[in-house]
Amino acid sequence: MKDFSFIVPQEIVFGVGSLKKLPDLLKKSGSKNVLLVSDRGLEKLGVVAKVTDVFKAAGIDFRTYLDVEANPSVETVEAATKEYKEQGATSLVALGGGSPMDVAKAVGVIATYGGKITEYEGAAKVPGKTVPLIAIPTTAGTGSETTAFAVITDRTRNYKLTVFSYEVMPNYALLDPDMITSLPPHIAASTGIDALVHAIESYISVGATPFSDSMAEKAMELIGKNIKLFVANRSNVEAASAMLMGSTFAGIAFSWARLGNAHAMAHPLGGFFNVPHGVANAVLLPTILEYNAMADNGRYEKIYNYIKHPGKRVCENFTPDVLVDEIKDLCASLGIPKTLTDVGVTNDPAKIHSMAEDAMKSGNILANPRQSTIKDIEALYVKAL
Repeated sequence: MKDFSFIVPQEIVFGVGSLKKLPDLLKKSGSKNVLLVSDRGLEKLGVVAKVTDVFKAAGIDFRTYLDVEANPSVETVEAATKEYKEQGATSLVALGGGSPMDVAKAVGVIATYGGKITEYEGAAKVPGKTVPLIAIPTTAGTGSETTAFAVITDRTRNYKLTVFSYEVMPNYALLDPDMITSLPPHIAASTGIDALVHAIESYISVGATPFSDSMAEKAMELIGKNIKLFVANRSNVEAASAMLMGSTFAGIAFSWARLGNAHAMAHPLGGFFNVPHGVANAVLLPTILEYNAMADNGRYEKIYNYIKHPGKRVCENFTPDVLVDEIKDLCASLGIPKTLTDVGVTNDPAKIHSMAEDAMKSGNILANPRQSTIKDIEALYVKAL
């Protein structure tokens, strides 16, 4: 067994109705003046009001920043930071999927250390702790409430930069299944598959360890058993609970094992074609699994059984293509687009080359079980079209 290390630096609170514990978490963080970072979609669904009502009842001073977009930009981080400073806030609450959490993490960095978020691109650029951050996921997908990454789009480069530092991890993750029951079915599907991709890629990563494996395996079991039930009926609290915990476990897994080619290639699709991150991962996954099949060391069969036969270990005459076909069938049953062409990606050689260049900059390429060149990545993009 190779050497490895891990820490679990957060307090994670799970439970139906646990939103009511938010004031207690703010008190523990030493703050009663908050910037709530979220988006207009959640405002329309009434989810933002659930949180602000808790603030009002507890006498907490707050301001909201709700203009977070999909694939959030450097400009959005700057605007949210301005709101934070004008409010005189001393803590952040991120409400939503990956986008609000990415923005809140980035705001925490800039509010503490100044400059622009582009200056912190890469690994270990954040000098130390940032302002207290509480993350409340409203999707069962990104796992951002437990990760050390903030992904922000630099529009000047059509590039999704990554800030990687364990200092940006939220201090608290508040997991309330009630907060994800209002998801539209297509969002529940794409974010749920995103969580599954997190678990799969971290499980087959060259950086996988017994710790990350334990998180990934439980994530695959929970998601495999419940994703269809949850997409079919988001008010199914048991399914929502399982998906939320599965997503969190998958987030912990990839925080320590990294991911692979699917995620490395998904980020440029957001930068160049504004493809939602979960959708990009879902469309790419079968192609990447086919590509990685020759590097399989027996884990494909375990993944298949977690997804197809949760709680059981039965599969006769297994070959890697059985898993690929199962993933294709699962995505089709959830209404996930089949190809990149279906989500607006064009066969533009210049853009494909530029996206491949960006993908190769990702540390996830190095964690992929099969080594890849830029020509391999270009070919994978074309195949996924």
